[in-house]
Amino acid sequence: MNGSRIECGSQLKPIVAQAHESGDYRPLIESIPYARTIGLEVQRLGNEVLFILPPKESNLGNPVLPALHGGVIGGFLELSASLHLVLFQQVTRIPRIVDFSLDYLRAAKLVPTYAECRVTRQGRRVANVMVSAWQKTRTEPIATARAHFLIED
Repeated sequence: MNGSRIECGSQLKPIVAQAHESGDYRPLIESIPYARTIGLEVQRLGNEVLFILPPKESNLGNPVLPALHGGVIGGFLELSASLHLVLFQQVTRIPRIVDFSLDYLRAAKLVPTYAECRVTRQGRRVANVMVSAWQKTRTEPIATARAHFLIED
C-alpha cells in the first residue's frame, strides 16, 4: 500500500497473505504509522513470528542511561499483540484494544528488543493475548503485557 494507512478489512487480507508468502512484513508495517515511527520489525520463525524493536535514538526516554521510553515499550507490546492477531487469527480488520495491562520488569537499554505473543483465548468477538518482551535473553523479560481486543467483522 506504499505507506498508506490500512482503512478497511478488504485491504488487510491481501497484505497479510503476501507477507506470509514472501516472508517480507515491511508492507504491513509501513501501513501502520506508529509501527513505522518506532521502527517495528517482524521476523518469521517457522509458524511463529518475532517482533523486533531495533535501537533508535528517537525511542529514548532517558538519554543518561540510555533507556527506552516506557510509552514506546507499551506501544511496541500493544502493536505486537495486535499484529499477532492479524497474522495468525484470520481477522479482517485491525483489532480494537479493549484493555491493556503492562508490567515493567527492568530498565530497557538502547539495544534490540524482542517480543513474542501467545493467544490465551479467542472467541468470535474477543481475543486475549499475552506478550513478553526481552533484550538479552527470554528468561529475563523487560516487560510483560496482557491485551484484550475486540475483533470486528
